[in-house]
Amino acid sequence: MIRLLWTLSNSVRYYFRRYVPSDRLLDTIRTRRGLKWGIPAMLVAVPYLLLANLCTTLLANGGPGWLNLVVLVCVWNSFKFLIAGPVSVVLLVRARIREAIERRPSRVSSEMLPGADYSMAEAV
Repeated sequence: MIRLLWTLSNSVRYYFRRYVPSDRLLDTIRTRRGLKWGIPAMLVAVPYLLLANLCTTLLANGGPGWLNLVVLVCVWNSFKFLIAGPVSVVLLVRARIREAIERRPSRVSSEMLPGADYSMAEAV
């Protein structure tokens, strides 16, 4: 039973990551080139919240019940984009630190010159 649920959840996740535009945009933001777009992507949450507000207003005025699902999806997507901004900043800082460490030449190779005699008598 657990294996069946695991397989089903993986299938749903694959489908969403493959075909749902918001998940594809978030996958693009999580790449190294897309990390700089994390904070501006937080603005995508605004239209989702406006649509959720509109649907909530329609529901309060006697709209169809399926609009509850639209509200749920819009709020969920807005949270995903709001969280993607700070997460992308953290990932960008980590990537830049890692790249700076990789670019920095090692101390041993820069201090040691080929052909030089490094005996203790010269160091004193």
